[in-house]
Amino acid sequence: MTKENRLALSEGVRDGIPIGLAYFVVSFTLGIIARQVGMTPFEGFLMSLLNNASAGEYAALSVMILDAPYLELVVLTFIANARYILMSAVLSQKFSPDTPFYHRIFVGFDVTDEIFGISVARAGKLNPFYNYGAMLVALPGWSIGTALGIFAGNILPPSVLSALSVALYGMFLAIIIPPSHKDKVVGVAVIAGFVLSYLASIFFSEISGGTRIIFLTILIAGLAAVIHPINDEENK
Repeated sequence: MTKENRLALSEGVRDGIPIGLAYFVVSFTLGIIARQVGMTPFEGFLMSLLNNASAGEYAALSVMILDAPYLELVVLTFIANARYILMSAVLSQKFSPDTPFYHRIFVGFDVTDEIFGISVARAGKLNPFYNYGAMLVALPGWSIGTALGIFAGNILPPSVLSALSVALYGMFLAIIIPPSHKDKVVGVAVIAGFVLSYLASIFFSEISGGTRIIFLTILIAGLAAVIHPINDEENK
């Protein structure tokens, strides 16, 4: 490993430590939900190791609780994680043109909102070893936290588990409130999601929750893109 790569790796570990700690706390509550599905600590660890995405995993667990078919599980998880395809494409543009393809694949494997944020904020070309450094602490934090959450769910009283499970919803509120406050279109889309989801649960109760989420996600996102498209000037 070259000196430049070692430096990038160490900087990635440094910037990834607070992300890993936050992941540990959030995934702990995710593990409590995974316990309700019947997962073992090892299964939860493996799930979070291969799918480091809070929204995607929560969506998957939600339909697993309802005993939904595998196709619905796959489609819902894909939609929830689809934004990472775009993030990976953006990061790929920050690499030097001579960066090997396998580095792009490995970096794309663990693109999360937080790792994407610290990566695009770096000046100049992106060294993939910076992402590897962040992944070294982010992935274990998320995976171990999930496993320990399942383990704790087997020994803690129901009242404590109920209190801890609220933390995951708090994280989702922390994700949607700032952009909703900044962009009215996003705020309207979020409110529409709440309202339509509630109405769908009443008038289309015979349809599974996962299927309703899939259709509503596509419907609301599509309407927002048509009604208020982002032009080149706004992107700049």
